[in-house]
Amino acid sequence: MLQFSVVKKLRNRLHVKVTGHHFTEAEAAYVEDTLLLNDAIVDVTFYTRSSQIAIKHTGDVDAVREAVLGLRDLDLSEAPALNEYSPRLVNKKYREMMINRTALYLGKKAVLPAPIAAAWAWFDGIKFIGKAIKTLWQRKLTVEVLDGVAIGAALLQKDYPTAGAVMYLLGIGDILEEWTHRKSVLNLAQSMSLNVDKVWVLVDDIEVSKPVNEVVAGDQIIIRQGEVIPLDGVVIDGVVLVNESSMTGEPEAVRRDKDSSVYAGTVVEDGKAIVEVRSTSKTSRYEKIVNLIEESEQMKSGMEQQAYRMADKLVPISFIGAGLTYLLTRNVMKALSFVMVDFSCALKLSIPLAVLSAMQEASKRGITVKGGKFLEQIAQADMIVFDKTGTLTKAEPEFEQIIPFNGHDADEMLKLAACIEEHFPHSMAKAIVRAAKDHDLPHKEMHSDVEYVVAHGIASKVGRYRVRIGSAHYIFDDEKTKIPADEQEKFNNLPNSSSHIYLAIGGTLAAVICIKDPVREEAKQVIADLHTLGIKKIVMMTGDSKRNAQRVADELGIDELHAEVLPEDKAAYVKQAKAEGYTVMMVGDGINDSPAISEAHVGIAMNEGAPIAQKIANVTISSDNLQALVDLRRISMALMKRIKVNYNGIVGFNGALVGGGVLGIMPPSQTAWLHNLFTLGIGLESMTPLLKKEEQQETVPTIDVTADSVVA
Repeated sequence: MLQFSVVKKLRNRLHVKVTGHHFTEAEAAYVEDTLLLNDAIVDVTFYTRSSQIAIKHTGDVDAVREAVLGLRDLDLSEAPALNEYSPRLVNKKYREMMINRTALYLGKKAVLPAPIAAAWAWFDGIKFIGKAIKTLWQRKLTVEVLDGVAIGAALLQKDYPTAGAVMYLLGIGDILEEWTHRKSVLNLAQSMSLNVDKVWVLVDDIEVSKPVNEVVAGDQIIIRQGEVIPLDGVVIDGVVLVNESSMTGEPEAVRRDKDSSVYAGTVVEDGKAIVEVRSTSKTSRYEKIVNLIEESEQMKSGMEQQAYRMADKLVPISFIGAGLTYLLTRNVMKALSFVMVDFSCALKLSIPLAVLSAMQEASKRGITVKGGKFLEQIAQADMIVFDKTGTLTKAEPEFEQIIPFNGHDADEMLKLAACIEEHFPHSMAKAIVRAAKDHDLPHKEMHSDVEYVVAHGIASKVGRYRVRIGSAHYIFDDEKTKIPADEQEKFNNLPNSSSHIYLAIGGTLAAVICIKDPVREEAKQVIADLHTLGIKKIVMMTGDSKRNAQRVADELGIDELHAEVLPEDKAAYVKQAKAEGYTVMMVGDGINDSPAISEAHVGIAMNEGAPIAQKIANVTISSDNLQALVDLRRISMALMKRIKVNYNGIVGFNGALVGGGVLGIMPPSQTAWLHNLFTLGIGLESMTPLLKKEEQQETVPTIDVTADSVVA
C-alpha cells in the first residue's frame, strides 16, 4: 500500500515522499495528470529517482491532502504508455546521458591505471584532433580547430588529466546543446498536437457533433475556415486553403480540393470541405510532426548562434597570441597558454543551459515558446499590438441581454443565434451558445450551410430566408439590412455599456444581442508594467465600435487606438511598423488576428482563442492572465542580460588566465584546470531562475497526509 510523508513545506508548495511502489515514468506522468484534476493543485512534478512529488497549490491544504490520499485508489495499470517523443522521457534521456558521462569521467580518474587512462585519453582525443584537421582542410579556422589543438597539445605533453577535462566539458556542452534543440522541437510539436474535443461529422447529410476520439477511418468530417484539421484524411468535396507553415515552413496557404490529402495539425485559412478520415493514429502523426520540424531554423536560438560566432572570432586571436608569444619568448609552454584556455568550451556549455532554463521557466508560468530565437526578439521588442476582445478584455465575454425586433420572440432569436454561432470558435460566439444553454434553450440544426465572413459575421439560410449575424458594418453596410420603421427609436436607445451583435432575417433586423466585454482586472497594471519594461508603443486594434474601444483604451492607458478595422488592416499596420524599424509583438486570440500574428516578429496567442491563432503563433499563453506577458518580457530580458554577462565573464576570466600563462605565473595545465572549474561554475549559474523567487520558505501549518506520516 502506498504511504506518503511530507519532506518539505514552502508557501503554497509541498514535497511528498511516496513509498510502497517503484513508479515507472508512465505511471509518474499518470499520477501528475490525476493530481492536476484537483482545482487546488496548480502544478505537479513527480521525481521518480527520489520518489518525491513536488506539488504547487492554491493554499487549500485539505483539498491537497485529499488528492494525495486518493492516489491509493489509482489503478496504475491504466497509465497511458509514453512514446519516445514524450517530453518526460526525452528529459530523462538527456539527464541520464549527463549523469553517465560524469560518472564515467570521475570513474576513469579514480580507478584506471595511468597507462590505460593515457591510452583512453588518446582514443577519445583522436576524434577532436581529426575534426580539427578536417576543418583546417576546408580552410576554416573555428572553435573546432582550437579544441583539437588544445587537446592535442595536452596529450603531447602527457597532461592527460587536462585533456580529459577539456573533452568531458566539450561533451557535456554538446549534450546540453542537443537537449535545448530537442526540447524546442518537442515544445513546438506538442503545441501542434491537437486538443480538439469534438468535430462535426456528416451523418445522412446532417452535421452531427461527435467526440474526436470516437471518429473512425471512413467517417466524413466537416472542416471550415479558422479550424484546425483534427485528423489525417482526403478531401472528397469542397475547396480549402490550408496553412501548413508550422510543418513545411512555407508561409503561403496551399489549395486542397477533391482527392487532395490534408493533415492533422494544419489550419484552414479559407473555405469549407468534407474530408474522409484515413487515419486516427495520433502517435504516428506526432512522430511525423517532430521529424518535419527537426531541422527547422526557428528552433535554433539566435543567441546560441551569436555566441558561437563570437567564439569563432576569438580563435584567430588565440592563435595569433600563441604565435607572437612564441616569437617573443621562444617558450612553448607560454605559447600554449593561449590554446589551452578554450573560450568556446564555456560558451557551448552556458548558452544552451541558459536558453533551456529560460524556456522551462516560461513553461512553468503557462507560456509555451516555440523556439529559442523568439526569446531574443521578445527582449528586443519595442511595440506591442493588442487585439481587444478576449485579449485585453476577458476571454469569456458575458451575455447581457437580447433585444428582439420586427415582432420576433427573444428566446427564439437566441436559439437561432446559438445554432449558427456554435460552428465557429470565437469568444463572442461561445458567449451566445453558453447563454442559450443557461436559458434552457436547446436547439437543433435549423439552417443550411454556414459561411464565416472574417471579422464581419456569419451567413446562412433558414427555410427560404437569408440569415446574417455579425457586426454593424457587416449587417448594415455590406448587407444593407433595414431597421423596422416603427422601431428606429428603440434601435437608437440600445445600451452603450455593451458590445452589440446584430441578427438579421430576410434583410430586416431581427434582434440585437448585447454582450458584456469586461476588461481584465490585471490589464491596466500589465500595460503599465510593459511600458516600464521598455515597450515604447502599445497599440490596440479591434473590429469593435469606436465608442466601446475608446472606453477600454482610456481605462487601460493604451498609446494608440484603431477601431472598426479588418484583419488585413491589422496585418498591414504590423507590416508598416516593421518597415519603420519597430520590433513588433502581436497579441490576439481570434481568427481575424491570425494575419497580424503571422506578420509580426513575435506572434502571441491566448490559449482560449481560435485554433488558427494558436497554431500560427510563435508563443502561446495557457494562463488566463495577461501577467504572463510581463513575465515573458522579464524572462527574455534577463536571459539576454545573462548571456551578455556570461560572455563578458568568460572572455575576461579566460583572458586573465591566458595573461597569467604568458607571464609565467601559471603553467598551461593549471590555467586549463582553472578554466574548466570556471566553466562548470558558469554552467551551474546558468541553470538558476532568471526571475526572483516569488515564494519564500516560511513556517506553515503541518499537513498530515497519512496517519503515520513522517512530518518534516
